[in-house]
Parts: sequence; structure tokens; C-alpha cells
Amino acid sequence: MRRTSLLALAASLLVAPALGAVAADADPPEEDGAPGQERTVRFSTFNASLNRNAAGQLFADLSTPNNQQARNVAETIQRVQPDVLLINEFDYDPAAVDLFRDNYLEVSQNGAAPATYPYAFVAPSNTGIPSGFDLNNNGTVGGGDDAFGFGAFPGQFGMVVYSKYPIDTARARTFQHFLWKDLPGAMLPDDPATAAPADWYSPEELDVVRLSSKSHWDLPIRIGKRTVHFLVAHPTPPVFDGPEDRNGTRNFDEIGFWADYVRPGRGGYIYDDAGRRGGLKPGSQFVIAGDMNSDPYDGDSVPGAAQQLLDSPRVNTTHPPTSEGGPEAAVLQGGANATHRSDPAYDTADFADNTPGNLRADYVLPSKGLRITGSGVFWPVRSDPLFRLTGNYPFVPTSDHRQVWVDVRMP
Repeated sequence: MRRTSLLALAASLLVAPALGAVAADADPPEEDGAPGQERTVRFSTFNASLNRNAAGQLFADLSTPNNQQARNVAETIQRVQPDVLLINEFDYDPAAVDLFRDNYLEVSQNGAAPATYPYAFVAPSNTGIPSGFDLNNNGTVGGGDDAFGFGAFPGQFGMVVYSKYPIDTARARTFQHFLWKDLPGAMLPDDPATAAPADWYSPEELDVVRLSSKSHWDLPIRIGKRTVHFLVAHPTPPVFDGPEDRNGTRNFDEIGFWADYVRPGRGGYIYDDAGRRGGLKPGSQFVIAGDMNSDPYDGDSVPGAAQQLLDSPRVNTTHPPTSEGGPEAAVLQGGANATHRSDPAYDTADFADNTPGNLRADYVLPSKGLRITGSGVFWPVRSDPLFRLTGNYPFVPTSDHRQVWVDVRMP
């Protein structure tokens, strides 16, 4: 059976949404095999650029099997065949989740094996939800820049998780409404025109400004008798602002939220949308995934943003995902890529060559309790027939991001 779970948007946007399941009950989780038997599970993230310019447009595009970009996205996923997948930049529309599954993922694209996901999870995003305040301080209220997260309509640039394994929705946690000011040591933006510190937002604005530009989700995935927490998010790009660096500082703190959440003794301040408090239970296994919009050494993010996860004592950074297409593209495109400090084999995003160049922006980071057996970035070289799915900037037939995956061995 198929099960899609979502958080229903409450009538008031300031009230935490309630958890609800849509569709029939799912099959029970499969049992573990014989003692000592192990299984390999592939976790993946893909910023698929399935965002659209108007509400309802994604639904319309996915309602038939003929949208070429969606077909490219589906084929990419079919070539990688992840078991648990986060898609960033998928406009919030629960009906579109099933349309993409029915019309694209479960239909062979160019001979690739269909990708079947009995389970899916979707929930509202802060993007495009009006705040009622002038958050960009341009003298007017309204528009994407004054929303809780940048977006032209509620849910633009949202996200969805597909899974071959059951998602324990009763224990799922979302953090859409967590306030930025409630993060200890929050890097709140400063108005450079005044002497007061961290005063870009007024006290009234800080009472409503949310940390997550989309949302943060903790989704317990039941794999046999074990549970792996799939921790997913999509921090804001650290650009499109001014000298106050409000997006750069927000990006830093959105990443830092997960670093605190998984580290024992650091997440006591955290509260979710249902009012439950605390971070991840000590000893829990997890995989952090998403377009973090932060390269460890290059680009515009606040220095050390990505390192909050990469240097975490709870995160397994062995065998980082790489590709052959990333280094080839860096040489061919030149520009900013020629001066980058990061190894282009780790790049996951094909951006403008003058600035910022190609970056490592997308991550799949298991906990140290999970053994990594393989990993990769879907970025084929030009001579590969599958290069038609990625292209090189400015020719982007699918997305300017690459799909990233990590295989972990489950005891």
C-alpha cells in the first residue's frame, strides 16, 4: 500500500499544524533477517528545481507525463535509485507529490528502471507566507522578501521526502515555527547604520521571525527493527541581501540548528511545532540531508557554516561523495572555479562561472554509528551518454544542482 503523510496547515499561520495521515494504512515494517545479516540503504538528496512561478503550476505540469524537466528529474532519480530521498525545491502541494510518483517516478524514463516509493512525507514551508512586517527594511510591506521565507506564494521552494521504508509519522517532528531569536547565540543580523548590535529586526519582528527559511524535519525511518532519523532542511542561500548579511547569518544558524539537535546536551532549548522539547535522543542513528547552500571554503556563506556539521563529533564524514564531472566542469568553465579552495570533485552545484562558481552545496551526512559503504554525486562527464541530464552551465536541462547519495550499512 502507499502512504503519503503531511502536516495540515492550520487556519492561523501562527498556530502549530496538526499531524495527519492521508491514504490507507501502510504495510507493517519488514523484519530483520537472520542474526548477523546486514542491509545497505541508500540515502539521497536532490535539489531538483521543481519549483514554479505560480501556485498550482507544478500540479499542472505533473498532471501529464509530458513535462521534459520533470522527466529528466525522474530519470536522474531512477539512475541513482535511492531508498530514501529528499527533494528540495518541490512546491508544497500534497497532490503534486502523488502526481510526480504516478506519472514520472514509477514510469520508466529512457529505459531506466522505475523508482517505487510506497511512502512519502510533505509539510508546509515558510516560503511565501506573509510576515506582516517589513523584514528587508525597504520601506514597504509585502512580497517574497518580507515573507517568513523567500517565495512568491506560500510553499514555493518547498520539499518532499520519498521512501521505500515506512516513515514513523507519529514520531515525526517539524520545526517550521521555531523562532530565530530562541537559538542560543543566534547570529541575528545587524543594521550597519546604527550603533546598536543585532538590530536589523525590531523587537516586534523578532517575536515572529522564524529560523527556518523552509522548515526542518526529523523523520524517523523504520528499517527493519531499527530507526534512522532522516534530518532534512534547505537553509536559505547566503546572498540576495545587503551589508547586514541577514541571509548569510540565517544560513549559518539554520545549519547550526542541526549541529545542536544531534549533539547530546546541546538541544535542550529546541521545541517543535507540536510543543515537544529537546534534541535527538542520545545514541539515535541519523542522516542529515539537504541543500545547505554552503561550501566549506568557497562562495558567500559565513565562514564555518558548513563546518558546524562537517566537524561535528556525531557526524560521519568518511568517504565524501564525489564525481568525475565536477572536476571536468571546473576546468572547462574556469572563472571563479580556477581560484576555489575546495576540491571540485566534491562540487554539487553548477552555478555562474564568474561568481560564485561551482560549489559543494548539497550534503548527505550519516551519524558515526552508520558505516558508509559507498557514495557519489550524479555529475557525468561530457562523454557519458547521461551527460544530457546535467549539462554544464549555462545549459541546465534538469537542475543547477546534482543528486547526491550515500550508502550506509545497517546491522
